[in-house]
Amino acid sequence: SPSYHGYDVTDYFQVEPDYGTNEDFKRLMEEAHARDIRVIVDLVMNHTSVEHPWFIESQEPSSEKRDWYIWADENPNYRGPDGQVVWHSNPSGYYYGIFWSGMPDLNYENPEVTAAMYEAAAFWLTEMGVDGFRLDAIKHMIEEGEGQQNTRSTHDWLEEFYTFYKEVDPHAFTVGEAWTGTQQVVDYTGDEVDIAFQFDLALDFINSAKAGLAPLVAETQQEVYDAFPLNQYATFITNHDQNRVMSQLDGDVAKAKVAASALLTGPGVPFVYYGEEIGMMGTKPDEDIRRPMQWTSTDEMVGFTTGTPWRPPFEDYAERSVALQDDDPESLLNHYRALIHLRNEHEALRVGEWTLVQADRSRLYVFVRHTANETILVVINFNRNPVKAENYSLELAAGPLVGPVTAVTLFGAQTEIAPEVNGDGGFSGYLPFEEIPAQSTHIIQLLPAGE
Repeated sequence: SPSYHGYDVTDYFQVEPDYGTNEDFKRLMEEAHARDIRVIVDLVMNHTSVEHPWFIESQEPSSEKRDWYIWADENPNYRGPDGQVVWHSNPSGYYYGIFWSGMPDLNYENPEVTAAMYEAAAFWLTEMGVDGFRLDAIKHMIEEGEGQQNTRSTHDWLEEFYTFYKEVDPHAFTVGEAWTGTQQVVDYTGDEVDIAFQFDLALDFINSAKAGLAPLVAETQQEVYDAFPLNQYATFITNHDQNRVMSQLDGDVAKAKVAASALLTGPGVPFVYYGEEIGMMGTKPDEDIRRPMQWTSTDEMVGFTTGTPWRPPFEDYAERSVALQDDDPESLLNHYRALIHLRNEHEALRVGEWTLVQADRSRLYVFVRHTANETILVVINFNRNPVKAENYSLELAAGPLVGPVTAVTLFGAQTEIAPEVNGDGGFSGYLPFEEIPAQSTHIIQLLPAGE
C-alpha cells in the first residue's frame, strides 16, 4: 500500500515491506499458534489503491480489467450516503470510489473479481496460516444504482463468500465491519460473517461513563441482546477510526474503568484497541489516534522502537505507560487484566446468557450472566456518587437460580450476603452492599448452597 494505513491495497499476496516478508509473517503465525494465540488480519475487499495493477490496467477502455472497477463515460453526479463525492475524474472516464479518489471500488458484479478475491482469501488461510479476517467496509460491497450500502446484492455475495471460506477452513473466523445501526448490522450475522461489530453499544459504553447514567448502556444492551443470535456480535469501546476513549472521557480513569467493566463482563466478543488499557490519549486526525504503543516512560521512543517511528509518541508518555502501571494494583491496566482473567476463567462471563436486573433509577447497571453450570451477578455504579442501601434494591422477577444460594466475591467489595431465591429463580429486595462506591464494579458468583 502507498499509504501508512494500508487500506489502499496494491498487492493482496505480499506483506507490506515495512513489516518484513511473507516468511517473517509465517514465523509470526507459528510462534503465535505455539502460544495458543489466534490471529485474524484485515481483508479489504471493497476497494483497492489507484496504484494497484488491476486499476492501472482498467484505465484502458479496451482492457480486460476495465470491468473490474465501476466506470462511467460521463459523471453520474450523485453523491455518497454522507454527501461525499463518489465519482472521480480520470483521463479515461469517471470511476466510483465511495471513500476517496485514491481507493476505487471493485466491481463484484464481475465474477472475475469475486474469483480474484476468493484466491486472496484462500492464500492467507492456507499459505500464510491466518485464522480469519476482519472484513472491512462490508456494507458497501455492491451498489444497486444509487443505493450504496446494505444492498441485497451485498448480502447475497457475502453469503457465498461465507460458504467459500468455511470450505477452505471450517474453523476460519470473520468479524464484519458494517458501521450502521443495530437492526442493519444483525442482518450480516448468521451466514455472512461469524460476528459483526456493534457500534450502537460502543457509543453508549462511553455515553454512560461520561454522564454517570446507567440506563443509556442498559437499554442499548437489551436491544442488542434481543436482536442478535447469542453472542454473535463484537463489542468494543472505540477503534482506529475514532477519538480514543481516554480523550473522550477527558482523562478520567474512573470513567474509563466503568466503561471497560461494561465491555468485559457483558455478552458478545470484546475487542480492545491497543493502548486503551493504559489510557492512551489521541484525537483525530487519524494519525494521532494511531501513535506508537507506550511501553515505557524512560525514553522518547517509549520502548516501541530503537529507530524513528512514522509518528512520534504522544507527549504524555511519561505519565501513561505499561511500565508505570504494571505494578500498581489500582491502575487501569490491571483493571483490564483482572477482568480479562475473570472472563477467561468463567464461562458465564464468556458465553452465558444475559439478564438485566432492576436496581435504581439511574446510577446502577446490574445484570446476571448465566449458563447451565454457573450464575454471576455484575454490579456497576456509573455515577460519581456512592449509592446507599436505602436508595437501591436489586430485583429479578424470574431468573436462572435454583434453591438457596451463597455469594462468593470475584471482584470488588467483599460480600457474603446472598439473595433469597423465589420460586421463579429470581430474587427481590437484594442488598449485597450497605453502600456501592462511586464508579465501582463488583462481581459476585452465586453458587448453590453447600458448594
